[in-house]
Order: sequence, then structure tokens, then C-alpha cells
Amino acid sequence: MRSLIILICILVLMAGTFSGCSRAHKQADTTQQPNIIIIMSDDQGWGDLSLSGNKNLHTPNIDLLAAKGVQFTHFYVSPVCSPTRAEFLTGRYHTRSGVYSTSEGGERINLDETTIAEAFKKAGYATAAYGKWHNGMQYPYHPNGRGFDEFYGFCSGHWGNYFSPLLEHNGKLVKGKGFIADDLTEKAMSFIDGNKSKPFFLYIPYNTPHSPMQVPDRWWNKFKDKELQMRAEDAEAEDINFTRAALAMCENIDWNVGRIINKLKEVNLEKNTIVVYLSDNGPNGWRWNGGMKGRKGSTDEGGIRSPLIILWPEKIAAGSHIEQIAGSIDLFPTLADLAGIPYQTPKPLDGVSLKPLLLQQSQSWNERLLFSHWDGRVSVRNEQYRLDHQGKLFNIRNDPGQEKDISAKEPQMAAQLRKAVESWKAEMLPNLTDDKRPLPVGHSDFNYTQLPARDGKPHGSIVRSNQYPNSSFFTNWKSLDDRITWEVEVLTTGNYTVEVYYTCPAKDVGSSFQLSFNQNKVAGKVTQAQEPSLIGMENDRVERMESYEQAFRSMKVGTIHLEKGRGNLTLQALQIPGSQVMDFRLLMLTRVN
Repeated sequence: MRSLIILICILVLMAGTFSGCSRAHKQADTTQQPNIIIIMSDDQGWGDLSLSGNKNLHTPNIDLLAAKGVQFTHFYVSPVCSPTRAEFLTGRYHTRSGVYSTSEGGERINLDETTIAEAFKKAGYATAAYGKWHNGMQYPYHPNGRGFDEFYGFCSGHWGNYFSPLLEHNGKLVKGKGFIADDLTEKAMSFIDGNKSKPFFLYIPYNTPHSPMQVPDRWWNKFKDKELQMRAEDAEAEDINFTRAALAMCENIDWNVGRIINKLKEVNLEKNTIVVYLSDNGPNGWRWNGGMKGRKGSTDEGGIRSPLIILWPEKIAAGSHIEQIAGSIDLFPTLADLAGIPYQTPKPLDGVSLKPLLLQQSQSWNERLLFSHWDGRVSVRNEQYRLDHQGKLFNIRNDPGQEKDISAKEPQMAAQLRKAVESWKAEMLPNLTDDKRPLPVGHSDFNYTQLPARDGKPHGSIVRSNQYPNSSFFTNWKSLDDRITWEVEVLTTGNYTVEVYYTCPAKDVGSSFQLSFNQNKVAGKVTQAQEPSLIGMENDRVERMESYEQAFRSMKVGTIHLEKGRGNLTLQALQIPGSQVMDFRLLMLTRVN
């Protein structure tokens, strides 16, 4: 009997040991989920890296990513910013998700779309985005409403100041610290530090080298007098100083990429972190780009071909090149597949998982078509050919400059691709710009609603500071008949504090105004001067196309009661003792109850 009892005890102890091992194994599986870091540059062309053969600059850290990981030879994004970001976030063509513009609401991803961040968050990942969002500002279009626990940066399409600018952190306006790309990197490294013991999904959409062309002296001094060895195909079209500034900004990005990789090494996460590097469109100026036709805004090869580097030391063979075509729509299914998380979405994805190519699991790969669209122009690419938006056919493998139309020599291929384009247009483009979405105000899950001049409509004599709405302000507000309106839908009945960002010269102080929505209103008065001098040119390396900034002052107006429903939120003057009311930049509403 005693022996039997001892035997039973031993078996119980062994069972406990084995079950403990089982639990430990399951826990280990959870901790072994790879971290994800996506770094997206803004307006950096395929040719703006030394790994592409550009001898004008040196990008050693990004080059090392490619050497240690895999590089896609033919990877495609959209011709401009917000569509590419939408395609990465949803795994679907931007035309499906409601994105048709880069400003004034047309950059928003429809609320019935599932984002990659939502999929990873649901799987237990900590999620963060630091940088330029450009897919909706008002919650729930805001990044905090699309799966990101943390957001620091700006939601607009471009920003007017890169040195300690006004930014936001989870909806609350804050002041940045130092050069913006460096600041965003600091926030990303802090996030890595704070989440090193659990899987994280980190999105770093830099806003450089997008104009205005601002970059610290450390980077500019190397390039300001540099003789460029490699030039645009049409050298006369190239602005040399613009190119120099862009290359200086690209070297700064490379330095920051190096900082992120070093942080991963420091916290021992380098091996099990997937790092992705790409740009959002072609170069924002005529400069060397591998002889390809087109630049930003074009559906030709040079406007949409982007670098794509994927590094995962634990799984992906170093130094390999993938020749098959791929696109921004593929990143959602690919990263979810690599991480082993479910990504079933209510709507079918256009992208496919590139995991078999990355892990060399398959010798065959299905032939496919990738479509590129902007402003009604559509081109299509298969493994060998591109049909441009005019219906001309080019063998891209040996003619990246699209110089020889071979549609007469290859009539069957040309006809096949033309038919595919017409079918795609018929499915994607009808009613694309028929946007009836109001700006949401006061979502119950978020305290802040930011309504900038960019999203407003000026009436009367009021004009925008620049033809490009992003980061602009309203000026020439001189009449009681003038007003600014926003078409909104209040989602939560309640009281909201009202804050206005403005400038006004001392001689014009004293104007009173009101903000109204349906039957409710709150009045305010300009009591403090803020001289409206334009700023920004002192940091620009090249004269900008976009609006200059001002040092806008914050004015707390009061509290307005908003009832749930749709209508126009209207800002209008009540009294103008001087020559104008104010220059207006931003309205901030904060729910207080």
C-alpha cells in the first residue's frame, strides 16, 4: 500500500510538472509573436537611397536593412500620400475605402473598413502610430479610433513647420520637441522600451522629405554646395537646391532608422521584430530615379514604384531579392500571416499574403495584376508589362522609362490589359467623389474634436492662405456677412469647451464673434493681440509652395451646448471695430461632461 501511495504521488508530481511545462510552452508561444515596425517615408522616391544606386547620398542603415533582409524589386504604392496609407491600413484599393483626395475630408477611410492596427490590437498587440496620419482627423476617423492605442504627430496631409511645431498626442494639442523626424523617432523608441515584454505593432509614418524643405544644419551643410553626380533624365527640369534638401532629409531619415534598429538591439528584440521600410509615392521633384518615367502624382512607373524592405532575422533569409510584383495592398495580409494572427475582415482584401515568397515556401506564384489610380487616371502592371493611363503598352522589364509603346507589336496583351482597366474603372470609380460624410463631433469614446481651417468652408470675403488646404489658415475676415462653416454631425449631446487658435494685430483687437450650431451658440471676443507675421521661410532651404505659418495664439472662448444631430457649425463675427476680425487656424472642441 505504501509503495502504491508513493507511486501515485510521483505520478501526480510528474503530471504537475508536465502540465507546468505545457503552460510554459503556451506562454512562450505568446511571447514569441513577432513585433512589427512599419517605417514609411513621405515623398521619397525609389531612387532616393544609395542601395538603389544613387551616388548622391549615403543611406547605410537602410542599406543594411536590405542586406540583412529581403528587398522587393518591383513594389508599387499609389501616386500620392493618403491613398497609399489607406491601402496599407486596409489591404484594399483606396477607391474602395472612400479615399479620393488628400484634403478636406477626401482623405478619410470609411468607418466600415477594418484596419491592420485593429487586427493586431484584437490579437493582443500594443499599438502605436507616430507621425503623419493623413487618413482622417476627427474621431473615429482619428488613429485612436482605428486601432492605435497611442498617437503622436499630426493628422493633416502636410505640416508647415518641422521645428518644435504644434502637434497632438491622442487628440490633445501639444508642442513638439526639436526636428520633427527626430522627435517622432524618440517617441517610437520610448514605445519600444515600454512594450519590450509584450508584442507590439508600431507604425512610424515620417513626414519627410515632403515639403516644406526644412532640415537641420547637420544634414543640410553636407549637401548645400554638393556637386550632384546623378541627375534627373531632364536635367533642366530639376531644381538642384530642392534635390539637395530632399537628399539631406533622406539621410536624416536613414540616421533615425539606425536609431530604431539600435534600440531593438539594446532591448534584445532585433531577432524577433519584423521591420518594414517603404515610401508612400514617387519623388516630390524631378531628380534621379533610375530612369523611370514620372514622379509623385503620376501613375507611371516613377510615380508609384517604392522601395520595400522587410527584415526578420529569425525567419527571412538575408540579402535576397524578390522579383515578383507586389503592392501596398499586400502588407496587411502579409504581416498578419507572418505574425500568425487572424485577419478575417467583413470585406474581401485586394492584397495577398507575400509570406510564401518571403519564407521561400513556394516555387510557383500566381500571375496577377496591380492597378494604380489617381485623379481618374488608371494604369495596370503585370509581371512584365505596364499599360499606362493612355492605353499605351510598355515592357517595363527593359523599358522603365516607358519610351517604346509596343501595343501594336503586342495587340493581344494590350487588349487584355485595356479590358482589365475598363472593368476595374467600372467597379471602382463611379460615385467615388460623391462624399456625403459629415465631420463627426463629440464621439462618446473621445474627448477632443479638432476642426482646422483645412476642413472648413469660407464664405464672403474670407480666403484661404494658400491653394493647398492642408496646414493653411483663413484670412481677410472683414465683414459681418463673412463666416466659416463646417458640415458636422454631433454624435453625443453635451457641453463642449471652445478654443480658437488665431492671430490679430493690436490695432484690430476688440472684435466679437459667435460659434453656433442649430439653436445653440457661444460668444467670444478678441481681447489680446497676436501679431500676424508669417513664419517658416527662415527654416526653408527652398522656397515653399504651401502656406507659411503664423505663431497662432490659443483663446478660450467658453462653453457651448451641442445637441446630437447634423448641421452646420458656424463661426461668424458680431462686431468688427477695426479692419478685420482675425486670421483663423483652428477650432478645438473638448467635451466636458
